[in-house]
Amino acid sequence: EEEGVVIDDFLLLDGGVLREREFRAVLAGAPYPARSPDTNLSDIKAQVAANQAGIRELSALVARYSWPVAKAYMGHVMANAEESVRRVIDRIGDGRFDYQMDDGARLRVAVKVDHARREAVIDFTGTSTQRAGNFNAPPAVTRAVVLFVFRCLVGDDIPLNEGCLKPLKIVVPNGSFLAPEQGSAVVAGNTEVSQATCNALLGALGASASSQATMNNFLFGNARHQYYETICGGAGAGPGFDGASAVHTQMTNTRITDPEILELRYPVRLEEFSIRRDSGGLGKHRGGDGTIRRIRALEAMTASIVASRRAVAPFGLGGGGDGLPGRQWVERADGAREGVAGVAKVELGAGDAIIIETPGGGGLGKFK
Repeated sequence: EEEGVVIDDFLLLDGGVLREREFRAVLAGAPYPARSPDTNLSDIKAQVAANQAGIRELSALVARYSWPVAKAYMGHVMANAEESVRRVIDRIGDGRFDYQMDDGARLRVAVKVDHARREAVIDFTGTSTQRAGNFNAPPAVTRAVVLFVFRCLVGDDIPLNEGCLKPLKIVVPNGSFLAPEQGSAVVAGNTEVSQATCNALLGALGASASSQATMNNFLFGNARHQYYETICGGAGAGPGFDGASAVHTQMTNTRITDPEILELRYPVRLEEFSIRRDSGGLGKHRGGDGTIRRIRALEAMTASIVASRRAVAPFGLGGGGDGLPGRQWVERADGAREGVAGVAKVELGAGDAIIIETPGGGGLGKFK
């Protein structure tokens, strides 16, 4: 409950009408109520509008072609996705990976391929028990990661859909940090744990070295302002290609705010946003470089970071070098420098700056 308003079941629309007053009551009545209910409501309205647009388009499709025809083609799309993943399974072999988290926990994954049946088991048995903090992920996150990874391995241009998962069996042990008990803290699940799971699975498949494997979640705010961003870094190298520098990788889906907009709307000054040169791992194919981001506070505020790959470097593969881990620190207005952990909260005064250096990606193959 400290992570936000928990909504188990709520009738959002009644007869097509948004129950706005009742929803606001839910946001305000939680032990830790929403700080920006207007923003939360706008998000919900946008999601409702997106679903309504989907209903209109699907209804038009059915009206034009009939429901039996539309339903048949839905089946064809899923069958094509299934066959595409089976073709991926045809060309991969068994693999496993033991991925160490910054807090010492282990994320273990084994891929067992049955070429005769054209199926594979993705088994996370051996993964550490759920964490005391928020580095836990609901099982749906692991399922989404597996879907993402195998869709990436499909060479064809196909719509993302449930058919991709039909040839795959996913095993996630209950009580692990990939399937924690109800009520566990999970705010880092869809960000940091998803990135770790993705890179562990890519490592098991030998598909690529590790990316920066973090979203570098950075937040700041005070009574008047709240801001949240994720920061790009280095991509891992793969067979036949170098990793890209200064990009969002894998499970991220955001773009960073333009500097002019950031400085116009918030009491900060963006003093640097640059490539962190030579932070990617060496190899036959080199890992991408991370970034350097320096933000100076113009008012007193609280800043928070939730990030990974600070204690453990992004791994190289096949003899390739590791990428450099990330790091961050505060430079006070008087010039004093204070280190900041990868998961931390820090108070900033007017004139203080926070500097975040994001990880580089791992290299692939021996450097010659």
